[in-house]
Order: sequence, then structure tokens, then C-alpha cells
Amino acid sequence: MNRGAYASFTRRQFLKRGALATGVMALPHLIPASALGRDGAVAPSERIVLGAIGVGGRGAYDLGWILTERDVQCVAVCDALKSRCDAAKRLVDDKQGTRDCATYGDLRELLAERADVDAVLIATGDRWHALASVLAMRAGKDVYCEKPACLTMAQGQLVVETARRYARVYQTGAQRLSEPNHVFAIELARSGRLGPIHTAYADIRWRDGLRHDWLPAEPEPPKDELDWDLWLGPCPWRPYNPGYVNGGGWYHFYDFATDVAMWGAHTVAQALAGLDLTGVTFIEFEYAGPDATMITRLSNGVKLVLFRVAGSVWEPCDYWHGACGERFDGPEGWAAAADGYSRTDVSSPQLLRESRKVLADYTARTRRPLNHMRDFFDCVRSRRLPVANAEVMQRSMNICLAADICEQLKRNLKFDLLKAEFAGDAAANRMRSRAMRAPYMG
Repeated sequence: MNRGAYASFTRRQFLKRGALATGVMALPHLIPASALGRDGAVAPSERIVLGAIGVGGRGAYDLGWILTERDVQCVAVCDALKSRCDAAKRLVDDKQGTRDCATYGDLRELLAERADVDAVLIATGDRWHALASVLAMRAGKDVYCEKPACLTMAQGQLVVETARRYARVYQTGAQRLSEPNHVFAIELARSGRLGPIHTAYADIRWRDGLRHDWLPAEPEPPKDELDWDLWLGPCPWRPYNPGYVNGGGWYHFYDFATDVAMWGAHTVAQALAGLDLTGVTFIEFEYAGPDATMITRLSNGVKLVLFRVAGSVWEPCDYWHGACGERFDGPEGWAAAADGYSRTDVSSPQLLRESRKVLADYTARTRRPLNHMRDFFDCVRSRRLPVANAEVMQRSMNICLAADICEQLKRNLKFDLLKAEFAGDAAANRMRSRAMRAPYMG
């Protein structure tokens, strides 16, 4: 304000402004109780501030889950497809009772502009998972990333190294590691109640294989509706076709997805969680033909069966019913779990008698809730490792991706788990990475 303005500021105006200020100070009841942390609300200073990247399909589901957490505030959503971004903003604003949620078409802009964001949800298409996680952690954000967390072993290693270097909390969306029926089966195996486990099974689901062709070119939509180049991200360029974008059509193409890891990202992690991996150095893969169940053997003698369900995943099989199942066999019995279970399947009802104690012991020992998203946010506060942290993700993904390579090469392979490389197989080792398209190269 210049000197002339001060000169024109009369005593009456000064007193009027003073009265208005006093009136504001005398009306604290106009401040929402939620802003003060009353009525069970969490005060803004104590909230985890979140951005959501990729908000269609699974991303929309995850965002709805996140919005039930009372100490989390979503301030920004991002999607290359504008219609999904707008829908996510409506969801957030309606749930939070505001109109403040910002929208972004480019995740790089969100990460650069929003210093207030503590953590991000990443639920883009699979081709973006690893790169988006790396960019977010470099920007100082903690990351909850949907599975599969990477398309290659090299990408998975980069995620691990970035989480370590920047001291970021990272959780991959293998949520069954936090669901009671799966946790109970895992704990029965881990605790020795089934005896030493000799065989574990993971449901890797049957697929028709991955396509390597291109869909025919169609006119691109306006860039403000869909940025096609950004949507493709680090995968090889191809002309636009709505079949990639709509209904998850990208899921069937090699450049955008994985085979075994599509479901094995869940179930291999579930199977490994129940095994004693102390001293395990390598795993052998036996090629059994296209779309066949694959037998693998850990160096400690445990057999890990990557089981392909024929027909619908809901049809009964010899090991579980439902999708995303795991099973553990030991000399004292077996235990299995899958989606849709009301309780864990076991070889003997005797094993169920201590179910409450087993779960209570688990939560006491690990200090984890039986809620995967809550585990992530608790770790954002405590800086502890989540149950599906980067190292857990990398180990299970390397096994899944090695199985993919075994199927592509159509021969047996031996994979060194410590070095993350194949023994004596140069062709297999070259397949541990894929080229990433500029400028989306990490």
C-alpha cells in the first residue's frame, strides 16, 4: 500500500474494520468442527494428504476404499482420460463434502506441483506402475501401487532401489496378504502347525496368451479428452484404437501386460509368505507346455506349483474353489484360501479351533491390521515396512516373470534369487528388461 492510500484511510474506516475483526474473533462456532478435530474427525494437521493417479476401474475401487479412512484427505486426482478424472473428482468431493479436489491429466504435473501431498495411490495400467512409483518416490511421496508392480525384473529392481534411496514407504496392492482367511492359511504354514511344508500352490489363472499384434488405427480423440502419447507411456508406440482404452482391452497385449504375473503377483506372494525362505538361493522352473501348470522347485527342496485353473476360475479344482488361491501341504495337514471363502479350508477341523488365537498372535507380533490399505497408512505414519513392501514385491514378481520367460523360451530354467539372474542362459537374461520409450524412461 502506498503513502497516499494511508492518507485516505480515515479513523471511521479504521474503527469499522476493527469492529469487523472483533466480530470474526467472537464467532468461533462458524469454524467447522471437522477443522478442529471434533466429533471424531481428524484435524487437518494430522491428516495424510493423498493424490490418486489412475482412477478408472481398480483405481476407482481403491479410491473409494481410501475415502473411508478418516485420517486421509484426497486433494488431487489424475488420469490421462478426462472423463475418469472428472468422475473421480465428483466421488472425492461428494465424500469429503468439498469442491476442492484438483484434477490433473499428467501425473508429472501433480508430482511437481503438489508439495502438500504425502502419499499417492497408483492404479494406472500396468505399463505405468513401476515408472509412476519411481517418479512419485523421487518427488518425496509414499506409494500404494496396484499389482503387478512392474513388467520386468529391471523395473522391479529400480522400484526397490528408489524406495531405499529416498526412504519411502511402498506397498503393492497384494491385498490378500492382509485378509483374515489368507493370513490364517499363511500363519498355519509359517508357524509349523502343518509340519514342514513340502509343497505350496499358487493360482496363476488360465489366460489365452498375450497378443503381439496391433489394433487398426482410428482417429485420436482431442488431446484434452485423452492424451494418447501419455496414456501409452513407456511402452512401444502404436496408433490409437479405443479397444486398448475401453474395458481394459490393453490387458491382452504383451506390450502392456504380463502373463503369469497378472495373477501370480497376488498368489505367489501369498505362497511365499507361508514358507521359510531362509537360505533359499535359487528356484528351478520346469517347462510343461503352453498354458500348463508349471512345477518349480526351491533350493531348500520345497515344491512351488504355479497352478493354472482350466475353465472358469470359480469352478472347483483339487486345491481350492474361487480365484487367487494358495495352498500349503505339510506332513500334519494342509490349508488353503481363495476369494469368496467364509473360512479357510483345512484338512482337519482341529486346525480351525485356534483360528482366533492365530490371527490375534499375528496382529500382536506384526502390529498390522487385517486391512491392507490401513496397513499402508499406518506405515506412512510410523515409517515401518508394510506387509507387501518393495522387497516382498520384487521377490514374488521375479518368480512370476521368470515363469513368463520360461514359457516364452519353452525350456527349463534355473533362476538365482539372490543375483536375480538365470544360470548360464544369456537369452533368458536379456529378457529381464524391456526397452522403455522416450521420454518415459525413468
